[in-house]
Amino acid sequence: MAGPSFGGMTQQGERWAADQVLALAPDAASRKAGSKLGTAGPWSEAGCSDEGTVWGLCKGSGSKPYQTVVDLAGAEGPAYKCSCPSRKFPCKHALGLLLLWTGGDGAVPRAEPPEFADQWLATRRGRAERKKQEASSGSGSASADPEAARRRAERRAERISAGATELEQRLADLLRGGLAGAEASGHELWEETAARMVDAQAPGLAARARELGSIPSSGPGWPVRLLEECALLHLLDQGWLRREQLPDALAATVRSRTGLPASPEGPAVRDQWLVLAQYDTADARLTTRRIWLYGAGSDRTALLLSYGAAGRAPELALPVGLALETEVSPYPGAGQFRSALGERFSPPATTETRPPGMDTARAAARYGEALRDDPWLDSVPVTLDRVIPVQDGDGWQLADADGDTALPLSAVARNRPGLWRLVALSGGAPVTVFGECGHRGFTPLTAWPAEPGAAVPLC
Repeated sequence: MAGPSFGGMTQQGERWAADQVLALAPDAASRKAGSKLGTAGPWSEAGCSDEGTVWGLCKGSGSKPYQTVVDLAGAEGPAYKCSCPSRKFPCKHALGLLLLWTGGDGAVPRAEPPEFADQWLATRRGRAERKKQEASSGSGSASADPEAARRRAERRAERISAGATELEQRLADLLRGGLAGAEASGHELWEETAARMVDAQAPGLAARARELGSIPSSGPGWPVRLLEECALLHLLDQGWLRREQLPDALAATVRSRTGLPASPEGPAVRDQWLVLAQYDTADARLTTRRIWLYGAGSDRTALLLSYGAAGRAPELALPVGLALETEVSPYPGAGQFRSALGERFSPPATTETRPPGMDTARAAARYGEALRDDPWLDSVPVTLDRVIPVQDGDGWQLADADGDTALPLSAVARNRPGLWRLVALSGGAPVTVFGECGHRGFTPLTAWPAEPGAAVPLC
């Protein structure tokens, strides 16, 4: 099916909305501090270029103002440079500068970049060009000694196979002794099992083993949930041990779910990509950022993943509701959405375009179909058209405005403030909602009003 055109997209260089700037903030404190700096008072010598660069000097507590530059056309999303000591990206000064720029009231006029901005941009562009040349020539360390790389891959595969075999035995012992024993053993058993899988260089198996420890005593029906997760882990173990017998695409999915690193493959897709959603999840070790994109010409949905150390936001950030012309390269695997962001050909620009939608019955069916390619898939990205948020007892659901079917909202969605933004946006009228549909329900991430209007982030 052909996707919608981006005929409504604004011209390159048109300014963003304030909400799109604030969506870049790494935390609530930065969002609040950046908002206070979004006025002309502390700024001097501010300017912007047609190439997507914004700069300015911000008065701080010291004698010298902070030099702040934002490159909106960066190869991996907006990039920031500020002479302040903050370790947050973007810092409050970069957020304030962008908020000042969004006003479009002459406070940030078009001009030639000053020397401090020009030097930083030249360094960035030169580094990006060298990286591009190295990639095209294949001169990376991975290709320096292919025979050594092959031997390392074989040794790792052997360790993973040993770990998968050990994990199969532990699952068998659990089922032989009865699921009630899992409640008595607590987290320790599964933490130790996860550590063994880390030693086997199978982080995907380790993560799933660790999750088993959180299921016992987690509420009514936990034995059923534990049995389901054990079955999926058993299926992944067997998939790895018999990967040579699987179709290539499914074997690639098994390798990815096991935790083996992969590189994008296949031809890059150049398109106008709409930023559908962006949100972070974090644990004690890592912050993971998920960015969903929709290609207007290709009618494809792509997922970008980026990572930051615990407590720090990843640097890649693309505000919801913007569109950019770029290349996206898919990763291998059956039914996989993960992709890598490639060369960009324009800065992000505002657009009123939204992806085509479907009803709730089709969304549920789409998830079922996706499980045939990837049985370990938690959810699929879908856009629901003409749905209304409706309370259902203690929960909520999205009901079709023109039918008699509905999707329950996930527990995660019910505990987010975005639910109330969605209810307020709807006001009882149909809306368009993008989100993730899976066995736990539907998690809304972005919504659009019935009438033409900007996207509203819900996470």
